[in-house]
Amino acid sequence: MTARPPRTAAALPPDQASRLRSALTESADVTVFVNGTAHRLPDETRDAVVDLLARLADGDTAEVSSVAELLTTSQAADLAGISNSYLRKLTDAGTLAVEYRGSHRRIRRVDVEHWISTQISRRQ
Repeated sequence: MTARPPRTAAALPPDQASRLRSALTESADVTVFVNGTAHRLPDETRDAVVDLLARLADGDTAEVSSVAELLTTSQAADLAGISNSYLRKLTDAGTLAVEYRGSHRRIRRVDVEHWISTQISRRQ
């Protein structure tokens, strides 16, 4: 998975911000169209999109970035179906990337899933 840099959107011109603000106050219904197809977003995702639009409607500049899902060593080991001690050995060897939060190890879910897929492909 490629990390995407944050993206900044400049504040909207006042006339566009005003129209967007009116639309957001008139209805909570937000429809997202991708390639001409309407998509219903899960509530949390919809709320994040509406929050972004509201910030732009208020004349704010907004920045969007991604947050990787980090797992504890126990969660990562459970996901991979291995012991905690083996997982720690993988992180110590650099086989699995690890981030430290104080003295606690955190592993990105996507890295564990990638490791699992490489193990499966090696067995085949």
